[in-house]
Amino acid sequence: MMIEPQFFDARDGVRLAWREMGEGRPLLLLHGLFSSGEINWIKFGTAARVAAEGYRVIMPDLRVHGSSEAPHDEEFYPPDVLVHDLEDLVAHLDLADFDLGGFSLGARTSVRAVVAGMKPKRLILGGMGLAGLAGWQRRGRFFKRVIAEYETAKRGDDTWLSIQFMKTMKVDRIAAGHLLDSFTDTSPDALAALTMPTLVVCGADDRDNGSAPELVAALADARLATIPGTHMSSVTQPELGEAIAAFLTA
Repeated sequence: MMIEPQFFDARDGVRLAWREMGEGRPLLLLHGLFSSGEINWIKFGTAARVAAEGYRVIMPDLRVHGSSEAPHDEEFYPPDVLVHDLEDLVAHLDLADFDLGGFSLGARTSVRAVVAGMKPKRLILGGMGLAGLAGWQRRGRFFKRVIAEYETAKRGDDTWLSIQFMKTMKVDRIAAGHLLDSFTDTSPDALAALTMPTLVVCGADDRDNGSAPELVAALADARLATIPGTHMSSVTQPELGEAIAAFLTA
């Protein structure tokens, strides 16, 4: 299903895109690194499954991703710039009562937004463990290598699959490098801000961002849903949409 993007300007003038599906209670879903709203949520049916429960599913393309702009100047990538963009989208759409979630980078960004003061009623963290929030630097170094080895990696290298995904998604490497530098760690004590009901949903073979059970244990009101797949494949599974729908309608 193709859904045409809509656009708005962030506070720094960068043009950002979002897509919507369904009507009802707003749910913002943020995609993973090098992906897009369309690939992460629409292509494999997750958004449609959630929309069927009476939700207005709002899926931004984060800056540097999908249909959003990817400026090359460092000034467009201050710390937590993706949080600022999310705040600007919430303001643009005049949302007051909504739910929020994301996968991988989208989950990180959702957590950072709540730590910064955003107050969704419910929170969904996909493909995320405790180390993926508190220990971003290790993961960040991996993605820096992905960019550095873009032209030289060989099949079998640990960066190979991520590079192929970047190429498929036509990610701008210069902008992506700046964006990686804007990410900040979330210390375990900062997670005290996450008091709302939270779903942690993670592939059974996904270890990319640390332990999902450890993240559940660190949160005030969280539950774990384990679905089939690795970090790359779990977003393609119908169980992802089923888990989110079950959480939102419980």
